[in-house]
Amino acid sequence: MTNDQLSENASPPLPDPEVVPQAKRRTFSVTYKLRILDEVDRCTVRGEIGAILRREGLYSSHLTDWRRQRDTGELQARQPRRRGPKPNPEAAELAQLRRENARLKRHLQQAETIIAVQKKLAEALELSMHEPEDNENG
Repeated sequence: MTNDQLSENASPPLPDPEVVPQAKRRTFSVTYKLRILDEVDRCTVRGEIGAILRREGLYSSHLTDWRRQRDTGELQARQPRRRGPKPNPEAAELAQLRRENARLKRHLQQAETIIAVQKKLAEALELSMHEPEDNENG
């Protein structure tokens, strides 16, 4: 057999059996959540809810969380919630106060420098004014 015949008979490469190192978190849209909750709420026969959960690959805790979100109005707002720590409401004010403090410190430093120069100039002028001139007595 030639190399061309071997490549034609060869099966496609097998997929890599390695497990993905980081699993991707599933996210569900608001419309999907509401649709599933509506479908579950219409169930009357025993075992229907379990069938829906198996079909969709969901857990009963999903339904519990989604019902809570629906009852508190989070799903009606249709705004995604930000994950992570909540922003500190005083952070903007604190940042503004820090900027103002730094600005005032710069102004104070400038004023202190000007005052120091004025003192040195006044001392120099007073010394020159109080020194007797040799020409007057001479």
